[in-house]
Amino acid sequence: MNTQENKQLVMQAYQLYKNKDIQGLLALNADDIEWIGTESEYIPFSGTYRGKDQVAEFFAKMDQAQEAIQFEPQTFIAEDDKVVVTGQSIWLVKSTGQRYENPWVHVFTIRDGKVARFQQYNHTAAADAAFRPSQTSSQQKDAPVHH
Repeated sequence: MNTQENKQLVMQAYQLYKNKDIQGLLALNADDIEWIGTESEYIPFSGTYRGKDQVAEFFAKMDQAQEAIQFEPQTFIAEDDKVVVTGQSIWLVKSTGQRYENPWVHVFTIRDGKVARFQQYNHTAAADAAFRPSQTSSQQKDAPVHH
């Protein structure tokens, strides 16, 4: 595939995600895909996933944990076997009710017409803060009472 075809493949992947067609999206991935997300102790879907089954697990965990208020790929840059996409998103964390803005960069590596590798770069601190359980209730319980 040439760079334009690689770019079209990635654009198709985002359209499938937008349409909530995760099975269609998974079909665009190589069987041995490596999916590298952010690392965080608070984000339940963080980490690295390998193979289509684990990537399906990633999407299931992400869907259980947060909802996209806005998800907008903005720029697609293709060269050789790489497609780099920049974008913006706003997420609502279901467990805390917190929202966070998340500018991101996704780097795709294409092999034989399939996505062989995905790596995500984003605003991890904002996501961590939104996923972190609130400390206020435990702090209030432990605070001394003054009369």
